[in-house]
Amino acid sequence: MAVSYKYWNECIDPLDMEALWNLPNVSAEWEDAGETRGQKVHLSRDPDGQVFLTQTEMKAVAEMIVRRHFAGKIDPDMLCAIAELESDRQPLARRYDKKSKATHLGIMQILPKTADWLASEKGHGAYQLNGNELLLFRPFENIYFGAAYLIWLSSFEQKERSEEFVVRAYKGGTKKATHKSTLKYWQRYLSVKESLPSRKSLEGRRSVEEVSASLALAKAGSSQNSGGTYTYWDSVASPEDMADMWNHPVVSKEWTLTGEKQGNVRFSQDDKNRPYLSRMELKAVAEIICIKHFSTKPLKVSVLCGLAEIISMRFLSGVGPRPGIMGIDYSTAVWLYRHMGFRAYRINSADDLSKPFLSMYFGAAYLVWLVECEGRLQPPQYVIKAYIYGPKNVNLQDTGPEYLKFEEAISYYEDTKRNPRDQGSCTVM
Repeated sequence: MAVSYKYWNECIDPLDMEALWNLPNVSAEWEDAGETRGQKVHLSRDPDGQVFLTQTEMKAVAEMIVRRHFAGKIDPDMLCAIAELESDRQPLARRYDKKSKATHLGIMQILPKTADWLASEKGHGAYQLNGNELLLFRPFENIYFGAAYLIWLSSFEQKERSEEFVVRAYKGGTKKATHKSTLKYWQRYLSVKESLPSRKSLEGRRSVEEVSASLALAKAGSSQNSGGTYTYWDSVASPEDMADMWNHPVVSKEWTLTGEKQGNVRFSQDDKNRPYLSRMELKAVAEIICIKHFSTKPLKVSVLCGLAEIISMRFLSGVGPRPGIMGIDYSTAVWLYRHMGFRAYRINSADDLSKPFLSMYFGAAYLVWLVECEGRLQPPQYVIKAYIYGPKNVNLQDTGPEYLKFEEAISYYEDTKRNPRDQGSCTVM
């Protein structure tokens, strides 16, 4: 079945359309082209009549996809450069591969079977094809699966891969990532990426996606000031959890001192713009989760925080192949939810693991399971090592570097005197 788009409105959800209008760069470009807010917006066409996204539109969609679903995991400029090489930013592009007898579709030239695999087996279920491969001609869906595939490549075979490996593997497959056949693609990629428009301020009217986030529609909000692009707590935590954070005396004091406002709380970020939790915020999340959900269980706040410290370095999206602040993978979280009865937080996709409360909850749940596994209480050293290395890789005689780091890390979170908020919560392990 042929697909034909003339307007943006035909290939995008209304909330996403409104969100694009609320980005100053995009609205200025559209208004300069004679488009009117509230009316259908024409897609640009090349001399051959093929529709395409302008570089401004492509960058906007890529940045929206990344901050909603993959914050800190991928550079939007990588998506923009690959889109340039793969399709010239044409949403209706298609390429038949004689060798695989399959057709690559859309801006990022995604195979339908790859999108299905990412959604069903890798937890990237924010968008679903449900047998309708034509959805890959829609920009948001296509760029989402392109980003998800690049992220999978970045930790292929549980190893942290270089940008060159990822880009060349995207072109030729993992077996060709170091083959001379993909070297030219890598060189072109570097040239295209260097020529992309510089980042411009996106500060402006509050977007519909930010409003939707506060209404629990799971639309992550973001804006930019002179310090860079921020990810907001309110986009990855429920209103109830945010209320608990604001009611935490240490958190509320620090957030107030740093100028945060309710409904608009920024994460700290490193020099690569990766959002992370401060130790104060991490400890507060652990305390809230313990008090509300594990008050009768033999856990300790400092243990949860120490594990987060060494596993994720407190980065919102985790480090390497272990997602989220607690490093709990999607399959483990789903197993804990479906089969072990830990259902205080519902997990719908792997993207949810970047939510600090959800990651902390399932990290705590996994610790509880480890404490009681094999029908008996396990010793603390076994539990910690099993969490870090996996239950099958525990050697109680070998201390190991990660365990030594953990012992040091918990000292950052242990109070010299008991915190009143810990009454009735996790106390020992």
